[in-house]
Amino acid sequence: MIHPIPSGTRDVLPDETREVRAITDTLRRVFEKHGYGEVYTPALEYESVLARADMAEARPAYRVFDESGAVLALRSDMTVPIARVVATRYAASEPPLRFCYFAHCYRGVRPQRGQPRELLQAGIELVGSPAPQGTADALTVLCHALDATGLKDYRIGLGDASLFPALMASVGVGEDARETLLQALVLRDFVGLEQALGNSGLSREAVELLLEVPQRRGGPEVLADTPAHAEKAVTGLRQVHELLDPAVAARVIFDLGLIRNIGYYTGAVFDVYDPALGTPIGGGGRYDDLLGRFGRSLPAVGFALGVDRLHLALAGEERGTGALRLGSDAAEPTATQQPGGVADAARGSAA
Repeated sequence: MIHPIPSGTRDVLPDETREVRAITDTLRRVFEKHGYGEVYTPALEYESVLARADMAEARPAYRVFDESGAVLALRSDMTVPIARVVATRYAASEPPLRFCYFAHCYRGVRPQRGQPRELLQAGIELVGSPAPQGTADALTVLCHALDATGLKDYRIGLGDASLFPALMASVGVGEDARETLLQALVLRDFVGLEQALGNSGLSREAVELLLEVPQRRGGPEVLADTPAHAEKAVTGLRQVHELLDPAVAARVIFDLGLIRNIGYYTGAVFDVYDPALGTPIGGGGRYDDLLGRFGRSLPAVGFALGVDRLHLALAGEERGTGALRLGSDAAEPTATQQPGGVADAARGSAA
């Protein structure tokens, strides 16, 4: 007899649980070494609290009513709950404030595409540290954490959430058309972006600008000769890069078309890539306006790693099967069934 579980969820058995625990223990040691204190927040939040942030990419998957009729939702990320905690429990505390977390989040996605509704995230939030120093600090912690797990081939795509909106405003893109163009960038659909621009009524020069700049990707050379309306964002990226240690800077790939479809991002944004996996392991960025919506205006930056995806990437670097396992959980045995499993790699790198 088969007893089903909700779509987008899965059972995690002992071998994999041991490996995941080894990874999270390693990440926790790195976060604590950098001064981040671990917090827990309720899995349920009032929907009115979550509504203070634009969560288009991370909309809640499940809603319930409490005994008074108020709508509750299972949290879809940890950034918004921590913003609430800062405003209510640290209203008079001197910044910067450093928090880390390991928590399950629940997102309204389409599971038939292989996306999970329930995901385990590990991350940090650095509150009260402005750009560029705060951004550089967060990227440094991110690299130290990934290095400690033993991940070798990852790269960090670094862009700015304000860059493309500034370009659209400079050429007069209407408010009704901006969402379509931004969504094409989120999906990395440059064919769709070109089609939308072709139907926009913009001049040829404007279309070429909005199509060419987001496709700039590479080393610091891509920051040269940028349009005037992108200069503020590009200057910020240069300043961050100058503050990074060489080992961290070597991991960075500038991506002027990087957009994250969560509306609270205001400046630098980043994604973590690894060739063993066909999807980002995690990401983050600056959200300098979000804390103000909860009553305490402070600059902030953070990131979240998908622990399951990190686990797959570590397995993929060992056996070249990370992307395959993401597409089919049953296609490969767990890493502990192979010599030198992921748990051993995480423990060895942290020793």
